[in-house]
Amino acid sequence: MRNNTKAPLTVETMACCKRVYYWGTVQGVGFRVTTKRIADRWAVTGYVRNLPDGQVEVLVQGEADEVERFLGAVAERMGSYIQGHKVEDTAEPTYSSFEVRI
Repeated sequence: MRNNTKAPLTVETMACCKRVYYWGTVQGVGFRVTTKRIADRWAVTGYVRNLPDGQVEVLVQGEADEVERFLGAVAERMGSYIQGHKVEDTAEPTYSSFEVRI
C-alpha cells in the first residue's frame, strides 16, 4: 500500500484511465464512501457515483499499476456486495483528486 503522499498526476504521467460499472447491492451500503477511502490510500484520481439504474460508476486515473491495485482493493473490500462489473478503458480530462459525486 502506498503512503498518503500523492505525487500530482500530469498528462505526461497519466498512464491509465478506466471506467468501471458495478452492479448488485451496491447502493445504500456505503460503497461510495468506502471507495473514496480506498482511493485516498492510492495515487489515483477520478470519482465514484451512484447511477439511476442502481449501478455504481467509478472513473479512476493513474499509473496502470496503481489503478489495478486500487480496483483490486475495491473488489476485495466490497466484493460481497458486487454481483458483477464491467471495465472500460477511457480517455477523460485529468482530475486533481478522487471525489464522491452525487
